[in-house]
Amino acid sequence: MAIDGLPENSVHALERLRGLLNSADLPADGKLPTERALSENLGVSRRAIRRALEVLEAEGRVWRRQGSGTYVGQRPADWSQHVSTLVAGTDLMEVMEVRLRIEPQLAQLAAMRAKPDDIDRMYELAKKITASDDADSRELWDGALHRLIAQSAGNQFFLTIFDVINHVRQDEAWQTIRELARSINKTRPVSYAQHRTIIDAIAARNPMKAAEAMREHLLMLQESLIRITSLDARLAEEPLTEEVD
Repeated sequence: MAIDGLPENSVHALERLRGLLNSADLPADGKLPTERALSENLGVSRRAIRRALEVLEAEGRVWRRQGSGTYVGQRPADWSQHVSTLVAGTDLMEVMEVRLRIEPQLAQLAAMRAKPDDIDRMYELAKKITASDDADSRELWDGALHRLIAQSAGNQFFLTIFDVINHVRQDEAWQTIRELARSINKTRPVSYAQHRTIIDAIAARNPMKAAEAMREHLLMLQESLIRITSLDARLAEEPLTEEVD
């Protein structure tokens, strides 16, 4: 029986999807193409694709988010309902302290485990950060690069911890502070160079250098944040002076 002009063969669809999941041709964010695109690419009906995805989801190999799509791996913990509480009870310095202890280790593991395609995508993301001409775009690509490094470490528990941190740091107010810190302290060019150094160390399979490069990168951001928050505090403490005619 044919559906949508394509043969209905759920077993064949399942085999082809398993092959796709085992290949290195997956996007950095782990999101699979739409059911329509998979149907066209694999030459089977959308219903067969849907059934095959249900099997893979039951096996824990993919998970689906309503209105967003299908993603590779097990469904992550739903941290979205806790983000507001985490943001309210955490300050920037606490986040930086955790990042400084987690992300250098992730870079170290990535230097040992990242696939060549992962490294190629890291370089592409670094170029997108440099080419971005607005704060929102820079934050988007910067977050994507750091997550790809975390993902390339090949440790799901580490990645879950990273995602928790990333959810907290995506708060709009915090993004504004980070961008202000980069602008006032003029650290963007240095930050771009540091990204390249981190990726070069990962590409060279040098775990210690990758960890140290990531540590230096985060320490610079931490110092910039300390400066900007100290400046805000000093301005708040300064008494207002009235002009005398």
